[in-house]
Amino acid sequence: MNQLDVAFYRCSPRLAPRPAPLISYILTIGVTLLWLGLLSRAVAVNSLLAWSAGIVYVGYDTFLIVFITLTSFPLVFKEKETKKNPQSSNHTVGIIIPAYNEAPVLVRTLHSLLTQSVQADKIILADDGSTDNTSDVLQEYLQLDKPQLGHISSASPVFPNVYWLRLSHAGKAHTLNHSLTHLHTDLVMTVDADTRLDPIAIAEAKDYFNQHKEVVAATGILTPQCYPNVKGKILEFFQRYEYVRNFISRYSWMRVESLLLISGALALFKRDALIAVGGFDHECLVEDYEVIHRLHRYSVEHHLNWRTAVIGQVQAITSSPSTVSSFLKQRRRWFAGFLQTQHWNLDMIGNPKFKLLGLIMMPIKTFDTHQPVYGLSAFALLLWYLVSAQWPLVIGILSIMLTKAVFDSIYHVWSVILYRRWTGQKHTTPLFYALLSSFLEPFSFQLLRHLGATLGWLHFMTGQRQWGKELRREAS
Repeated sequence: MNQLDVAFYRCSPRLAPRPAPLISYILTIGVTLLWLGLLSRAVAVNSLLAWSAGIVYVGYDTFLIVFITLTSFPLVFKEKETKKNPQSSNHTVGIIIPAYNEAPVLVRTLHSLLTQSVQADKIILADDGSTDNTSDVLQEYLQLDKPQLGHISSASPVFPNVYWLRLSHAGKAHTLNHSLTHLHTDLVMTVDADTRLDPIAIAEAKDYFNQHKEVVAATGILTPQCYPNVKGKILEFFQRYEYVRNFISRYSWMRVESLLLISGALALFKRDALIAVGGFDHECLVEDYEVIHRLHRYSVEHHLNWRTAVIGQVQAITSSPSTVSSFLKQRRRWFAGFLQTQHWNLDMIGNPKFKLLGLIMMPIKTFDTHQPVYGLSAFALLLWYLVSAQWPLVIGILSIMLTKAVFDSIYHVWSVILYRRWTGQKHTTPLFYALLSSFLEPFSFQLLRHLGATLGWLHFMTGQRQWGKELRREAS
């Protein structure tokens, strides 16, 4: 273990458990009992209430949409400035690119960082024990000799701010922590090896942190891109609009100071804050999500005013799963890591010490642990009613689903309008396709998401720690 791994163990909330308020146990156990109770109504009544699990699922999702719509309303007045010149900032920026068998995309990602309007002070390409031709690619592109395992190279003779760190394979969190020991910049940016930054991303990030002194962690806007075949384009279609809605949601949670999700594919941290909480947890499947909980916790326990943010002007394109199997693996890992983190932070649920994060966000996340199970149960019941020819029930359920689809379509269009004003991305989000996705999702992509999350439950319950890995191919 390097010094950051050791530091993590000293401050880990899961190794030093704190007593949780009674409400946290009531909510955690309650969502399971509620689901079982609602499911039992499927055989106990003959009315539309037999589909109570589905009604609760639809009602909960509608509540979230209303909440997000109200809290994201300021984006109506937030027109993106066109290619402004960000204010000068004295913040130094270091970038870590953790890479494991990412040879096909490394040069493209490095090129996007080396053509920034404002250059990073230091870029570390951290090779996490790759077994593909990563070394050959880097030797040719950086014109460096291969460093020994556990060592970092000197600066590249062609790119003087780029360094190559070679490690034995130990996972992304370990790679990030080891890289941090070689970075002493004010800001640390983590960029996945398959993510390409917009040319002004670093300049916009420095400007934002310069203007918002209390922000210690932030993410930018990610646009998913899949392999350009039929399967890939279908998945990209759904994921693109999913990402639009997700980033609008993150903006809403940022406004109520409860943002927990900072995408590791493009994340920014104040280095001092990241070091204070011990770096990244190599035992968690979603180290980028888990560390934000510790930042919030540290801020509360030390009476600080740390905040997290999503920056609309910091943008990038990231590779996304292009096959159903790789998509399910990704969502399985994401959800299993979410469950891990929720379990490790039970004491935050309903705890007024954490303000709106404890009183609103964490209880909602508690219900989210079961949302995919509710969704799949509701769909399974609909199939059963179809097979058993219970037509009054089927007609009633389909009426609810159609009403919800119309409601969702309005929200989808609204989200795209806000997203365009916020980010300036108009050509990537046609309104017609937003409408189309809202009617197709409930019977396709939404079920796929829920299936991946349910697999995440199995992954979590069996204590597995493997990510699953998609074969890396350059998207375009």
